[in-house]
Amino acid sequence: MSRARPAVLALLLPALLGGCGSLQKLSEVGRPPAMTPSSDPTKDPAWRPLTMPMPAGQMAEPQAAALWRPGSRAFFKDQRAAQVGDIVTVLINTTDSANFGNTTTTSRSGSENMGVPNMFGLENKIPHWPATPATLVTTNSANANAGAATLKRNETVALRLAGVITQVLPNGNLVVSARQELRVASELRELQVTGVIRPQDIASDNTVTHDRLAEARIAYGGRGQLTVLQTPRWGQQLLDIIMPF
Repeated sequence: MSRARPAVLALLLPALLGGCGSLQKLSEVGRPPAMTPSSDPTKDPAWRPLTMPMPAGQMAEPQAAALWRPGSRAFFKDQRAAQVGDIVTVLINTTDSANFGNTTTTSRSGSENMGVPNMFGLENKIPHWPATPATLVTTNSANANAGAATLKRNETVALRLAGVITQVLPNGNLVVSARQELRVASELRELQVTGVIRPQDIASDNTVTHDRLAEARIAYGGRGQLTVLQTPRWGQQLLDIIMPF
């Protein structure tokens, strides 16, 4: 019985090293990935309030018998997002392409010789003195390396994503956070957009383009059976990190 314990531990070790990721995959066997429940983004433990450099505050001087309110964009109430909890639609339309090529060839060789033919006459008195002290240490090394890399990328992302205003900064800028999940068969697509926008950049239809987002963070990914097949196993990733050769 004692001999079987190491074998059982050896089989369980990969599962233990896999951590929560492996347990989550095992829980989804036979069913599609579960969607994340809709919730307040500020309740996420990883969420942190955003601070940005702010200009000095300016007091708007009231004008007697004036119909126009300083800072207002219309006589009537603006229907565009302006407060925490308001919804604004983020338009993402990016086209990215890249083409890189790199070739590297290196070579190196070395040779070292060291000997102790004479050492104050002790070479004749020490019983185990090397037979050929003149060639006590001899080393040779050769190194050659050749590498070639080519990168070609062409990406296009077009999305319309509704987000929620999570903060109103002291200068009036708005922090927007948008999340969306789309499940098709057994593949779950996750979309996330965060950034800072100016109220005046919001169009009359309550939309804002991605190039108006400061500190923009746009993520388009997913998880499911196809993603698992396209991702190297964690053991292979670990070996790629720690293996020196």
